[in-house]
Amino acid sequence: MKIFKRFLIIIGILLVLFQVPFSCAQRGTPGGGPIDTIPPAVVNAKPENFSTHFKAEKIRINFDEYIKLNDPNTQILISPPMEKKPIISPQGPAQKYVEIELKDSLKPNTTYTINFGQSIEDNNEGNPLPFYKYVFSTGDYIDSLSVSGKIKDAYNRETEEHISVMLYKLDSTYSDSIVYKRPPTYIAQTQDSTHTFEIENIAEGKYKIIALKDKNQNYIFDPKTDKIGFLEDTIELPTDKRYDLTVFREQREFKAKSPSQESLQNLLFGIEGGAENAKVEMISKKPEDFAESFYKQEETDSLEYWFKPFFEADSLLFKIIKAEKQDTVVTRLKEIDSDSLRIKANPTSALGLNEDFSLSANTPLVEINSELIKITDQDSAEVAFKTDFQAEINKLILAFEKEEKQQYNIQVLPGAIRDFYAEENDTLNYKLQTKAKTDYADVKLTLENISSFPIIVQLADEKGETKREIIHQEKEGNIFRFSFVNPGTYYVRVIYDENKNGKWDTGNYLKKQQPEKVIYMSKPLDVRKNWEISQSFILKE
Repeated sequence: MKIFKRFLIIIGILLVLFQVPFSCAQRGTPGGGPIDTIPPAVVNAKPENFSTHFKAEKIRINFDEYIKLNDPNTQILISPPMEKKPIISPQGPAQKYVEIELKDSLKPNTTYTINFGQSIEDNNEGNPLPFYKYVFSTGDYIDSLSVSGKIKDAYNRETEEHISVMLYKLDSTYSDSIVYKRPPTYIAQTQDSTHTFEIENIAEGKYKIIALKDKNQNYIFDPKTDKIGFLEDTIELPTDKRYDLTVFREQREFKAKSPSQESLQNLLFGIEGGAENAKVEMISKKPEDFAESFYKQEETDSLEYWFKPFFEADSLLFKIIKAEKQDTVVTRLKEIDSDSLRIKANPTSALGLNEDFSLSANTPLVEINSELIKITDQDSAEVAFKTDFQAEINKLILAFEKEEKQQYNIQVLPGAIRDFYAEENDTLNYKLQTKAKTDYADVKLTLENISSFPIIVQLADEKGETKREIIHQEKEGNIFRFSFVNPGTYYVRVIYDENKNGKWDTGNYLKKQQPEKVIYMSKPLDVRKNWEISQSFILKE
């Protein structure tokens, strides 16, 4: 029996001994112990970090555990930028090092910074080593000046991450157009959701600062894809100032695209730079009885163009005019089906107490006979209405006073609507219901510290889409009342309409034009039915 007990003791000791290496190899325990939250640590670097007289072609940074690189193309930033981007590894299996193979010649007497952002993570738990940087100089010393600040979006409530902030040295080669042609002298990126930035290891001097949402990651401003922000003033280092920049997408320069043929006598012209107030005209040889018509699509920067009669031609030439600019495009027509008049109603069932009923068509409308349109309520009593035909977007609006919990019947008799091709509508009938006033809310906003008028106040949804809007001139005061607001979550957006055109306008870099100011209330409005909300908003710029 004693021998058996000794045998069990020996077995128990051996089991404990065999468990030791397994538990030591893990951070945390199988029984739910603490999880590893320690980021990888740098053991050494060759050449050493902050080296001067740097001449190496390869950098190796060694760590105390296996690491991987997360999104290195976005996270890792080299300042000043190199024309030939270095090869950085590991890109595949985890290693205990990061290696940077330099492919570009280095500038003399220049301090370089390789900022790894949050790309370095341990292989097991993914713990990041935040904002580690490797710095070296090809000269006698490391430049130590810095500049910092914050970035925000000009219009959107949320600012995108990974916005590049660039410094261009003011020397004999500098011009405003350099942002389209050449990478900057120094560069950094905003740090995650804080949208703050700090450019470090800068030499003394005068600089221009630019912010760029650089979609192509080429350190060059491409107006088609990138947002830009700028300060008109020069930055002179050293300085203890912080700099805030606002990024915006420019309005594209006017350019007409080649049209697409939608039907036999219908072309769709896309207009870069916006289709508002643009006109299209056929300048090819055409029949004597020729006629043409066009209107802007309501939701896009496109012009719908129609002509009659159809005629054979090898190609057709068009002139598109906007303000003092014009463009010409050419297209060939195909023998495809013609289009016929179709009417679309909005809305089709539920009608808001503050909402108008509208009719739009796929072909240009030319004549409205309101005597052939009739609106009645659920008791068959006629309801007075007014028509407003908006030819620029090809829409007919029927405006009338609405009552709660009411049904309205709208009848459009034949001949009420006639289009460009002399087609008329068939009988159209629509039934619309209104809800009770208690299904809505009333919102009263009192704005304080308004600096100028006109001012636009909008209720926007989570996606930033404007749901309600009020514009006040100075005489209309600082109280904005929104009646019959649908329940939901809204963000209050305030726009200083500096050019008094009733909408927000973006900026332009070369014209040194900043976007119109937009201010959001810090917290959303939780709007519930049958509520009356009264909210003050102190505007801070």
